[in-house]
Parts: sequence; C-alpha cells; structure tokens
Amino acid sequence: MAETRTRVHKTEQEWRELLTPEQFRVLREKGTERAFTGALYENHADGTYLCGACKAPLFKSETKYESGSGWPSFYQPISADAIEAIEDNKYGMRRVEVVCATCGSHLGHVFPDGPRPTGERYCINSASLAFEKKN
Repeated sequence: MAETRTRVHKTEQEWRELLTPEQFRVLREKGTERAFTGALYENHADGTYLCGACKAPLFKSETKYESGSGWPSFYQPISADAIEAIEDNKYGMRRVEVVCATCGSHLGHVFPDGPRPTGERYCINSASLAFEKKN
C-alpha cells in the first residue's frame, strides 16, 4: 500500500515566524544562496537531509556527492514522492525546480548531468535543508 503524504499548509506569516530570514528567502521566495557558502555543502556525516521548513525526509547522505557546483548535490531523493519537479523557464533558460512534496518549499533544481545510477544532479540549497545525523 502506498504511503499517503500529509500536506503541510501554513500562511506566509507563519513561515516567516518559523524560518530565519535566509531560509524564508530561499524556501518560500525561491531564492538561491551563494555557491560554496552553505552550511551543509561540505557536510560528510552519515544521516538524513530533511526539508528546512517542514522537516520531511528528502535525501540520504549515501546519495550526496561532490559535484563541484558549490551546493549540496544528490543523485536521488529518499523516495519518489519526497519531492516534486516543476518546469522553471525563468531567466531565459529551461530548468527543473525541485520543491518539497510535503510543504511546497523551494529546494533547488535538478539537472541531467549527475553520476550513475540515476544520471541526475539534485542541486539543493543548504538553507533549504536540515540535517539529522545517524546515531
């Protein structure tokens, strides 16, 4: 039986009260942090990467790799229903935005230039993530 994901709905004011200004800018206003500056960019600990807004599990540390892009990169989400992909044609380029399937927060983008086995690179803002270290 497939798991039914419970959606998280909050007003923008509720999100403002829960998130730091940087998290709000990235997660709710679809901003991007500067490359090579994110707190989780060089994180190599074992654990789970969660949505920075609603704490839904998004990526396992085993799928994180060094892409050289300046942002945490993963080759697959924790499950097919953890994220949603949305076509993004802003700034004169075609990209695919990645959002949290639970709360709709902006995470980053996915590109078709990642490693095996998926060939995908989920390029995710550190400000969009929380990290839960494995015990």
